[in-house]
Amino acid sequence: MARDLFDLTGRVAIVTGTSRGLGQYMGRALARAGADLVITSRGVDRLKEFQQEIEGMGRRAVPLELDVRDYDSIQRMVEGAYEAYGKIDILVNNAGCNVRKRAVEVTWDDWNLVLETNLRGVFFVSQAVARTMIPREYGRIINIGSVTAVFGYAGLAPYGASRGGVKQLTMSLADDWGVHGITVNCLAPGWFKTAQSAVLYENKAWVEYICDRIPLKRPGEPRDLDRGHESDAGGVRGHGGLSTGAVARWAAPTAMAAGGLATAGGWRAIRSAR
Repeated sequence: MARDLFDLTGRVAIVTGTSRGLGQYMGRALARAGADLVITSRGVDRLKEFQQEIEGMGRRAVPLELDVRDYDSIQRMVEGAYEAYGKIDILVNNAGCNVRKRAVEVTWDDWNLVLETNLRGVFFVSQAVARTMIPREYGRIINIGSVTAVFGYAGLAPYGASRGGVKQLTMSLADDWGVHGITVNCLAPGWFKTAQSAVLYENKAWVEYICDRIPLKRPGEPRDLDRGHESDAGGVRGHGGLSTGAVARWAAPTAMAAGGLATAGGWRAIRSAR
């Protein structure tokens, strides 16, 4: 696909959960494509360095506080974004959390934390942003899901349930809002080695188990995301990861259908990530 189809000049994108990790890589991808950003975290002070980085690229980056478990916080963030730019074109629902425990050890509070953050939060952030998109009859919403939406993994029961819910939610919202010119897609990253997941990679047996299920026989790494235009929306070649090209593609004005686990504009498509 020609690079100019990823041109997001003049577009405004909210990326939730940009204090670290993949959220920052997705923010960079959108900024490189020309978008100005709203970056969020529960603590705005954690966004200062990333804000400076984006501004050093010649793009605007407005840092706003957001707790996706707090309805009022969601409304304030969207109001702040709209006040700063006068419109919202793109939403990337990236904020999430995980509690890794055997299923018999998961507590009531563990379950609520994960589901409220990863599923309820995605819905109500999307709802608040969609209310600004519908009158303009334009919007691009990208929900960050997970390979756990289609494969079962021990120790990840609440997380897998939340990400499976995001996949189904995406299809419902796509069908609901497609008539308003809003596409809704779900990108499902595979296993990435990041600071958040570093402790897992200390377990040699677990690493061998995961790598055996990945065609390239290794987990994804953040540097792989810089190869965005080498891959389609299914992700980085060979290990079904998430690429910056995927983010730019489904944020682009031409986005109509989905790769990987996704839907758009009411037309449903599930395609192999390989």
